[in-house]
Amino acid sequence: MLMNTHEPRLEALRKELKTRGLDGFVIPISDEHMSEYVGGYAQRLEWLTGFGGSAGTAVVLTDPALVPSAAMFVDGRYTLQVRDQVDGRLYAYESVPQTSIAGWLAKHAPAGAKIGYDAWLHGSKWALGVAKALGAKGAALVAVDGNPVDAVWDDQPAPSPASALVHPDEFTGETSEAKRGAVSEWLEAQNLDAAVITALDSIAWLLNIRGTDVERTPVALSYVIARADGTADLFIAPEKVTEDLRRHLGNAVSIKPRDGFVGALRDLAGKRVAVDPERAVSAIFEELRKAHATVVEERDPTVLPKAVKNLVEQAGHRAAQARDGAAVSRFLHWLAVEGPKGEVTEITAADKLQACRQEAGDLRDLSFDTISGAGPNGAIVHYRVSEETNRTLEPGSVYLVDSGGQYPDGTTDITRTVWVGPGEPWPELKDRFTRVLKGHIALALAVFPQGTAGSQLDILARHALWQVGLDYAHGTGHGVGSFLSVHEGPQRIAKSAGGQAGVDQPLLPGMFLSNEPGYYKTGEYGIRIENLVLVEPRAIEGAEGEFYGFETLTHVPIERRLVDMSLLSPAELAWWNAYHARVLEIVGPQLDGPAKAWLEAQCAPL
Repeated sequence: MLMNTHEPRLEALRKELKTRGLDGFVIPISDEHMSEYVGGYAQRLEWLTGFGGSAGTAVVLTDPALVPSAAMFVDGRYTLQVRDQVDGRLYAYESVPQTSIAGWLAKHAPAGAKIGYDAWLHGSKWALGVAKALGAKGAALVAVDGNPVDAVWDDQPAPSPASALVHPDEFTGETSEAKRGAVSEWLEAQNLDAAVITALDSIAWLLNIRGTDVERTPVALSYVIARADGTADLFIAPEKVTEDLRRHLGNAVSIKPRDGFVGALRDLAGKRVAVDPERAVSAIFEELRKAHATVVEERDPTVLPKAVKNLVEQAGHRAAQARDGAAVSRFLHWLAVEGPKGEVTEITAADKLQACRQEAGDLRDLSFDTISGAGPNGAIVHYRVSEETNRTLEPGSVYLVDSGGQYPDGTTDITRTVWVGPGEPWPELKDRFTRVLKGHIALALAVFPQGTAGSQLDILARHALWQVGLDYAHGTGHGVGSFLSVHEGPQRIAKSAGGQAGVDQPLLPGMFLSNEPGYYKTGEYGIRIENLVLVEPRAIEGAEGEFYGFETLTHVPIERRLVDMSLLSPAELAWWNAYHARVLEIVGPQLDGPAKAWLEAQCAPL
């Protein structure tokens, strides 16, 4: 099946590269905004290779006789998924950060080769690093004029024409004018004339707008140039502009066609312009340099204030979590009844969960494609179910479901690992689950001084697994937006190795993060327990300095049948009982009948 679908596409791309005089081409999952999740028109990697993850890159060499002649690069989250979705006859599998694209090209590209890349899909640091590696062997990295994948993708979707939407101040807690004023003050303090804002969630936050241009992330395709005088230019397709949007933005924001953005960059000649190298593509840097603007590399000035949620956003998130918790609890009750019958599949379970969320009210979208993994599919960290991979939830097995919703007052993300009865979970499974639970509790109970970064807390979540020689190949926590991206920086909880962005960012009160340790046994099962948390100040008598901790925001029962009580300390048991008492308090009034009786049983003290 992979050969029939994707081999002709690879051949067509190689033919196109040959006509352009290119010896290879790099295809990332990205768009002009370096988004993690992209619109259908930008899903070039999936179209070419079949890979459906949210992070990955392919390198294709033009000569198919070379060995290897193409490679797929993914991180530890996708080690299993890439092998299921991408034909190993066509692509070598490479793991990052152990292998870099620059290093692979330096080793495998022919001497003197011209390797193409789309400068609108890659960061400038990436381009400089690859160009340096290729230059060492007399090869060159060449920016293409028009993406060659687009040239051979006959039925490529067009970018979404949907209107941009105003996001009311009742949800944002701060006006766009106030946010632009803060950016203006920052620019003046840095002696800068303007900032180029390209990240879609940054634009949405700054202007208090949302959209439906990217599935699962409520953003509108656009660019912004913010100026030191408090004004801004919004570059957006004309068909996306409504009178409501014009009234909302007012006279201080000029609305201009999206295709006028490059010309506006050139008009910044002689100006000092801030550009974020982590979020702006290489082409923007090149256009500004060609215009003789002074490019100052600075973090997007909206990133940190967007991450630190105000009191209105915090309250909205709690309200969204309460509704979402009731929806997920209804689903888990349904699963407890239907799962043991042996007729529920990964797809029907995911559909039922989405229906429960829709019934809860005001669901605008899912926050990502539901990870619905039965048995061995649960061991695929970012598994995405399809008709081809769909498994039945077998009685006496484990089911992992990672899901979330987009509500106007908050973005949710929760993972639960469920025992599908009847029968008793085997000892190894209970041991692994309880060690993941211990890590989750350790992080939930953490108290830490001001200035602590996520990388300094990550060991708490892994300690119980490390004690028996186990680990997991993903971060422990990511930032979460406010009716925005489910993965939001700059904060993260993860190992500091590998140059992962955000791990050195100090955690600040108001930041949302996930708490999601896990364990995965390839070919057998996966375990993950995920709640969202809020960084909050902690009053400690006699404390020398400021200390913080976490408020747990997600309220859904955790699978009690998988807990090995002998591994829990008194403090851990106390956390479990207090957490479930709170679940019952928040979710209980929203349920009735058998669902409420089920919840009461799940929340009874251990």
